Amino acid sequence: MAADDVLGAVRELLPGIADHAARVDETRRVPDETISALGAAGVFRMLQPRRYGGFESEPVRFYEVVRAIAGACGSTGWVTSVLGVHPWHLALFEDRAQAEVWGADDATLVSSAYAPVGRLVPVDGGYELSGHWMFSSGCEYASWALLGAIVIGAEGRPTDFVTALVPRSDYTIRDVWNVVGMRGTSSNEIVVDGTFVPEYRIKRNFETANLRGAGQKVNTGPLYRLPFASLFATTVAAPIVGVVEGCCEQYMAAMRERVRLSLGGGRFVDDPFAQVAVGRASSEIDAAILQLDRNMRELWDCAKAGREIPMSLRLRTRRDQVRATERAVEAVDLLFKTAGGTSLFLGNVIERAWRDAHAGSVHVANEPERALSLYGKGAFGLSVEDNLV
Repeated sequence: MAADDVLGAVRELLPGIADHAARVDETRRVPDETISALGAAGVFRMLQPRRYGGFESEPVRFYEVVRAIAGACGSTGWVTSVLGVHPWHLALFEDRAQAEVWGADDATLVSSAYAPVGRLVPVDGGYELSGHWMFSSGCEYASWALLGAIVIGAEGRPTDFVTALVPRSDYTIRDVWNVVGMRGTSSNEIVVDGTFVPEYRIKRNFETANLRGAGQKVNTGPLYRLPFASLFATTVAAPIVGVVEGCCEQYMAAMRERVRLSLGGGRFVDDPFAQVAVGRASSEIDAAILQLDRNMRELWDCAKAGREIPMSLRLRTRRDQVRATERAVEAVDLLFKTAGGTSLFLGNVIERAWRDAHAGSVHVANEPERALSLYGKGAFGLSVEDNLV
């Protein structure tokens, strides 16, 4: 299968994914068969190096696939997006680490918990890692995890911020994910208690932010010259936009035949307030998609041409990513408000989309004020230093 075939293969899966959405919400997990089907469709290979069976696709195409899946089931779209971006990050590690994950099985999946809450203490040949990480989406489907940690120096003070690559045999998973929205993402807790991590499975965040490292020496394509923050932040915005895009389509299909039992009766589609709500909501969704895609294409063009990616583009990408999330939430609020009392019932498509969009929006990378402030600093010519740019 080629990268061009992935979206077509995924579209064939969407009716089944939509049919399972309520069960995903109730059971708090995506069915194994869905993950297997998405893997067979090539979704998780889109950002994986060709050297290990991947497609090295243009990211804008990956996020198009993510939005389509999220439109059918928000939790499935979120898990797909997160698990699907990790092959890109793993490709930045030393090749020895990549071979350890993909050498025997290039379909191996990796989860993450990037908050630097782990402690790494230097020992011979590497580090000893301990910590508890929350919010590792899709971790039960993965055989490895990318975990954020702080290197502790001789005096007990932090000396570096890094990401450690750890095999499933070295950590346990605690089932703690019982939440309001994105219930099926299985974003559970990972616990590590004093495991050894060799030096080659450590990636310095400073190197990653500055687009350099051992991985780029063996994975030389333009995909691996893109900023971590631009891809990571878009990864947690695209499924939210997809959720609301799908919700809007289902809202209009359902409301075309609806007759009001209050407010004087009449057909719902003749209500000018409902018409305005649809106009506003659809415009917000379009604006979100157009800006996300524009920025991804410009980043790709820079990397493909071997040009340095300007800070102004990185900041604009971050700005538009949080605005995409805000726009999606504003749109789903409009739809939810005008759908009437039936949208309150659990299991209703609009109700579930409303919960999923709001739940996804509280991810730290979707916090608008911080990102917009960073853009403003850059626009005023001030220095900007942040891990999510």
